[in-house]
Order: sequence, then C-alpha cells, then structure tokens
Amino acid sequence: MQEKILNIIEKNSKIDTKELSVLVGEDEEAVKANIKELEDKHVICGYPTLVDWDKAGIEKVTALIEVRVTPQRGMGFDRVARRIYNYPEVSSVYLISGGFDFMVTIEGKTLREVADFVSQKLSTLDSVLSTKTNFILKKYKDHGTIMVDEQKKDERVELS
Repeated sequence: MQEKILNIIEKNSKIDTKELSVLVGEDEEAVKANIKELEDKHVICGYPTLVDWDKAGIEKVTALIEVRVTPQRGMGFDRVARRIYNYPEVSSVYLISGGFDFMVTIEGKTLREVADFVSQKLSTLDSVLSTKTNFILKKYKDHGTIMVDEQKKDERVELS
C-alpha cells in the first residue's frame, strides 16, 4: 500500500485522501495513518509546489553548479554537503558520479546574484577545488511535469 500511495502523491500531492483511498483500494483511515507514518519517518519529506515563474511574469535565474571537492577525513562528502546545503540560496545538493562530486542547484534574481554566490560563498569553501556553472535557459519538463504549452498540430489536409 505504501508504494502505491507514494507513487500517486508524488505526482499529485493535493489529492484528497478519500480519492486516494479509492485508488489504492484501502480504507480512508488506513491511508491517513499510512501517510502520517510516512511523514513521521521522513519518507515523505515535503509537499513542494512547482511554479512556472516565466508564466507568472517573475524573473528568476536557475543555475546547476557542478562542484569538485576534497572530501573531509573521517566524514567523506557529508560534511562538505552540509556546508553547501545550509546556504539559503541552495535549492538542492546531489552527490554525483563523473568528473565532479556534487550538483548544486540555486535560484537567484539575476545572473550577477548567482555569479556572486559562486565566487564569494561556494568557491571560497576550504574543500572546494573547482566549480562549473550551467544556467537553465528554458524548462521543458520539471519534476515529471511538462512546462511548455504543446501546440496541437493541425493534421487536416488543405483542399483548394
């Protein structure tokens, strides 16, 4: 039941528990108790809202920053990650494979704001060896949601 609940609410966190109970085929009270347990165990970590800032007319700059670090002795990457994710500008931090160690996502109002964060805060951390900043130019799909209005192609044949 937990996996069914998680799959459904991951796609629609606003779903009513009554409707959810029908979809998973369980009693509503059992579903509520299950969700509470998942929240208490931090399996469900939050209920974020996905906003299309472009459509809202609000300028935001999103950057994906690849970070190469020296892991801390006895702590591995966890201590470095904690220092990074405690900055309020940071939306996410992932330990990744490849040429860099972390992928850090931040949002700012301007390119300058993002550049200042990277140069004055992130790059100055003791264990940071290098960074590579990539700016999001356009979001097509985010968190499983298509962000662009798809134009319906007119498939009718033109007659003359």
